[in-house]
Amino acid sequence: MIDSVGPAVTAFKAGDRVLISCVSACGKCEYCRKGMFSHCTTGGWILGNTIDGTQAEFVRTPHADTSLYPIPEGADEEALVMLSDILPTGFECGVLNGKVQPGATVAIVGAGPVGLAALLTAQFYSPAEIIMIDLDDNRLAVAKRFGATQTINSTDGKAVEALMKLTHNKGVDTAIEAVGVPATFELCEQIIAPGGIIANIGVHGVPVTLHLERLWDRNISITTRLVDTASTPMLLDVLGAHKIDPTLLITHRFKFDDILEAYETFGHAAKTKALKVLIEA
Repeated sequence: MIDSVGPAVTAFKAGDRVLISCVSACGKCEYCRKGMFSHCTTGGWILGNTIDGTQAEFVRTPHADTSLYPIPEGADEEALVMLSDILPTGFECGVLNGKVQPGATVAIVGAGPVGLAALLTAQFYSPAEIIMIDLDDNRLAVAKRFGATQTINSTDGKAVEALMKLTHNKGVDTAIEAVGVPATFELCEQIIAPGGIIANIGVHGVPVTLHLERLWDRNISITTRLVDTASTPMLLDVLGAHKIDPTLLITHRFKFDDILEAYETFGHAAKTKALKVLIEA
């Protein structure tokens, strides 16, 4: 709920209930006019990155008129929290960049919250197969409940062999990388079919080998993206129509006073089976 507004804010007033986007957009700069809000020259990914984030009792939101969304009457506010970041991230960086099509074969490498968000939103386009690959059997079981047609545990190092068997040695039309480590990106390089797209979501902190010696003749596209949240209005409509249930991603709830315990729970997700941890006021 908005506590107060600055003199430049005209679209919202104190008392309004709003969704705060993870990306701040001025709406006027060169990149905002292209719909690339993530690269806004005075905004972009600044909350929790270059300025204070939103895990606080009070939050200052820059460019409020173009970075907040009114909460519809009767909307599930827990579901809306998932629309602040992970749903548009999985959808835009994975599904849209990966050009998921009806009847296509999709592999999502990484069954964490963002990978599962990609799984939920990929189903908008009715792909024939969505194969989820991860090291954690619990998360793979969740992926199966969320709509994955096949799951592969990659612990034994034979994920490529298993996927090729599932796809009759063709590989997949779209490989979505949702982890951000060299091994998972290189896995995507190995499982992509000729003419396919590798859509990177993961945040990579170290170099990754690009195997052009294997890919140069395979008509492969590789896409990267920082979420723009341009899809947030559409996702709000989909949520309002009850076509998707993002609350499925919430596994734990904590009061704000217990936030350190919440971090501990999320930090040991393999043990606690945590996906998204919700902090309540």
